[in-house]
Amino acid sequence: MRIGELAGLVGISTRAIRHYHHVGLLPEPARKANGYREYSLRDAVELARVRRLTELGLSLDEVGDALARDAGRDLAEILRELDADLARQEANLRQRRARLAQLLRQAEAGAKPSEQAPVSPGLTELFDRMARIAAEQPGPEPAMAAKDRDLMALLKTASPARGTGWLDVLTRTLNSDPGAAERAYAVYARLDELAGCPADDPRVEATAQAIVAAIPEPARQAIRFPDGGFAETDQGFAAAFYADFAPAQAAAIRRAVDLMSQPRRP
Repeated sequence: MRIGELAGLVGISTRAIRHYHHVGLLPEPARKANGYREYSLRDAVELARVRRLTELGLSLDEVGDALARDAGRDLAEILRELDADLARQEANLRQRRARLAQLLRQAEAGAKPSEQAPVSPGLTELFDRMARIAAEQPGPEPAMAAKDRDLMALLKTASPARGTGWLDVLTRTLNSDPGAAERAYAVYARLDELAGCPADDPRVEATAQAIVAAIPEPARQAIRFPDGGFAETDQGFAAAFYADFAPAQAAAIRRAVDLMSQPRRP
């Protein structure tokens, strides 16, 4: 058989056959006097085997290993590893599809594009709950709710080395507490009322107390803020964070952080 006939028989391109020759997967027959290579039935059998193994997902190196080994046990080991890898890919695809379904629900619920970026499943569940609460409210959603979602998504995206594991605890406890999201919305409304107010507004202390009360105790115990915390600094994350709020709002959050940082009484 000529190379074109072999390619047609096995169902691959002549270019692929030449590549298999080049990498050593398929022996290259000597050329005849007329300059053409003549392939045998054995060549077709080996080439078909290469095709079957590559279609299973084996790399060319793995195919070469499989072809070089006569013991069925060695090939079985390679195939078991491939099966395990495919199982991992399958599980990953299921998770990605579930995540996409959550994003689709957010989009259909009217979430802003900036709030539809992929986040963790826990945050997605929390954001879904927030979207349902916002939809049930008679008026517009508090501006602070959207700001809080943006902040949580930012912190979740940050490097784990920044110490944001507390956010996972916070998310889990908020998701497991049926009334947590409703309490959070009451705090958002309080913070919205402080927009445009000075830092010495008399409602600051009560708002700070409400912030602390809205965070479940397990989350309060786990909180470890990045960059040493949201304590007052002149630069870095904390400065940028507080600068994004009105004076009274920033004062309330500072006070809440201070309250949560104090040693807890036994």
